[in-house]
Amino acid sequence: MKYQQPQKLQAVILDWAGTVVDFGSFAPTQIFVEAFKEFGIEVSLEESRGPMGMGKWDHIRTLCDIPEIAERYRAKFGRTPTDDDVTAIYDRFMPLQIEKIAVHSALIPGALDTIEILRNKDLKIGTCSGYPKVVMDKVVELADQNGYSPDYVVATDEVPNGRPYPAQSLENVIALGISDVAACVKVDDTWPGILEGRSAGMWTVALTCSGNALGLTYDEYKNLDKAQLEQERQRISQMFEPSKPHYLIDTIADLPAVIDDINARLARGEMPQSN
Repeated sequence: MKYQQPQKLQAVILDWAGTVVDFGSFAPTQIFVEAFKEFGIEVSLEESRGPMGMGKWDHIRTLCDIPEIAERYRAKFGRTPTDDDVTAIYDRFMPLQIEKIAVHSALIPGALDTIEILRNKDLKIGTCSGYPKVVMDKVVELADQNGYSPDYVVATDEVPNGRPYPAQSLENVIALGISDVAACVKVDDTWPGILEGRSAGMWTVALTCSGNALGLTYDEYKNLDKAQLEQERQRISQMFEPSKPHYLIDTIADLPAVIDDINARLARGEMPQSN
């Protein structure tokens, strides 16, 4: 049997916070700050955003490995954080996250319209997140109440390795019955999420303004003047460059035009791994 390249996309695999819900990705970042504070360690919102996209235990481990944060911990406890310390912070993070997830559960403006357009193009909607399943269950429940119900959901603790490994995206491919990874596009607001899609052999779309990289509320984003917004786009574009996204757009509302462009490229014989 001869291999045939896909001629059009079959599925879109979407991140959650900062992509479809929670403009600015505040739910996870603010809770990291609060969890560390309960141990007497000051972590800024900017610091907490650095490893965003990873599984939450790995995120905390990465934060604890930052020299400045490790030194604050050493000054408080007389040692740098061990894996047991990371687990203790994670165990406090989890109930705080579940308790407050509803505060930042609103759908990103334009998300539902975009999902409808994607479905009208016969695309399946897969999803994955850096949240563990116990948090994702609540996120999915709240999204369903707001009118968003994807075809599949994979939490970070449901696969052997979370982002930037490709396991969650590939789990979507299997569950959705997709014939070729090149017929999928991964959409995310973080570099680990883009690397996840790239490593899975998919097209990738990085969101510059709705998520962790810009870190503003929707109103704050809309109130930026054109020059400042363009400056932020350039900064975020440079931040994403090492992960090599195929496309950069402001928010999910801009995704339909990208889908059309990818379909045109596939029809011409282009593949994500060759770009």
